[in-house]
Amino acid sequence: MHPAIRAQRPDEGAATLRLIAAAFGAEGAAVVAVWSDVVARGLDRAQLVAVDAAGEPVGHVGLSHGWLDTRQALVDVLVLSPLSVAPAHQGAGIGAALLEAAVAEADRLGAPVVVLEGDPGYYGRHGWSPAADLGIEAPSRRVPGPAFQAVPLASYESWIRGRVVYRDVWWEHDSTGLRDPLLAEVEAGLAPPAGPPQAS
Repeated sequence: MHPAIRAQRPDEGAATLRLIAAAFGAEGAAVVAVWSDVVARGLDRAQLVAVDAAGEPVGHVGLSHGWLDTRQALVDVLVLSPLSVAPAHQGAGIGAALLEAAVAEADRLGAPVVVLEGDPGYYGRHGWSPAADLGIEAPSRRVPGPAFQAVPLASYESWIRGRVVYRDVWWEHDSTGLRDPLLAEVEAGLAPPAGPPQAS
């Protein structure tokens, strides 16, 4: 049974932040801080929640404003982050349902593309592809290539390519990409396995 997904209500902000904190564990406070700042600055474009039978949020996804610096123009795009599912409800398909709903909402809002930073193994199973396949570059070289992913939407056109520019809030919280030693660990995990030695 798929969870019910709807727009977050204004009175659910505090409950959603608690959910985000729980979902991200040790990183929860940092994720809550940046998302709270995104919302406070009015940069959020949509917040969706998955609710249980009692109507309580058990999952959340946020879409916020970003730009794509193309040769022709600065294009408004959407950034998907954070995606959160309450620990007791993880593994039940709620994250996948929220992703699908968020892409549909981004399309409804008229964005040409939505981007995210995340595990390519997980997001790739849900229709996301490396943004580089569309000629879209990550906002920092500290975002491992396969981890920067995108979904083109109905208003996407082939000229919409270039570097994504995050709003200042992401930089002020140092929430763009990863830093060493974690960056090096992730890059090592994403590297293709070494093949057999080549004959000379």
